[in-house]
Amino acid sequence: MGALLQVSGVAVSFDGAPALDGVELAVDEGEIRFLIGPNGAGKTTLIDVITGLTAPSAGSVIFDRRDLIGRREHAIVGLGVGRTFQTPSVFEQLSVVENLDLAHNHRRPLRSLLRRRRGVDPEVAEALEAVGLDERADEPAGALSHGQKQWLEIAMLLVQRPRLLLLDEPVAGMSAEERLATGALIETIAETCTIVIVEHDMEFLRRFARRVTVMHEGKVVSEGSVDHVRADPLVQEVYLGRSRDRRGHGGPEPEAQDHDEVTSPAPVVRT
Repeated sequence: MGALLQVSGVAVSFDGAPALDGVELAVDEGEIRFLIGPNGAGKTTLIDVITGLTAPSAGSVIFDRRDLIGRREHAIVGLGVGRTFQTPSVFEQLSVVENLDLAHNHRRPLRSLLRRRRGVDPEVAEALEAVGLDERADEPAGALSHGQKQWLEIAMLLVQRPRLLLLDEPVAGMSAEERLATGALIETIAETCTIVIVEHDMEFLRRFARRVTVMHEGKVVSEGSVDHVRADPLVQEVYLGRSRDRRGHGGPEPEAQDHDEVTSPAPVVRT
C-alpha cells in the first residue's frame, strides 16, 4: 500500500520563529503512526497544518492524491480526515447518543436535527458499541469520566467514516485501565482507518506503537520501530538534553517522564 498522507517540505513560523522547518512525513494506508518529541517540537502544529487550522509558508500536504493546503477545515473533514484535541470537545449538556447524532448528521439541515429522534441509527449504535458507551447512551455526556469523553469524541469521528484519524494525546489524564482500553480501541479502529497519534506517554507508546516518528525543533529527526528510535543517539540526545556541540546549540530541558521512559530498557509489549 502507498502513502495515504504525504507531507513534504512544510514550514511554519510564528512571530519570525520557525515552528516547522521543512517537515517530511509519509504515512501508509492502514498504519498506526506515533508522533513524539519534547514540548515545542512542532507535533501539534503539524496536525494543525494537516487539518487546515494553520496555513504553512511552504510545502504540501497530500491526502489521497489531493493537496490539503488552502482548503477550509470543513472541506478537509469532508475528504475523510478526522481530528481530536487534547481536551475533549463534546456537548456536555446533551446525551451521549445525541452527541453522536449531531456528528453523524452534521450535513443535515438544523430543523431536521431538532426533530424527535426515532430509534438509534445503525452507524451510531455501531460507534457506541465500539467505544464501549452503549450502556450509557442516554446519559448526559457531562457525566462521563475524562477518558470516556475522549472515547465519545472518537466515536463522533467514527460515525463520519474517516479514512485518517489524527489523535492528539488521546490518553492524557486517563487511568491505567482507560489507557489500556484506549489502546485496544485504537487497534480495532486501525483495521479500517489510518491513525496518527501525538503522544507523550512512553509506556503507552511501547505497548501499542508500530512505527514512530520523532520530532525536535520543527524537524523530523528519527523514524522507525520503537526499538530503533529508542536506540538512536540523536533521540536520546534530544530527550536527555545533552550538549549538541556539533549542531552549535544546547538541547532542550527534558520532562522527567520522557527522560525515564525513553532510556528505560523495558521491552516492547504487543497485544
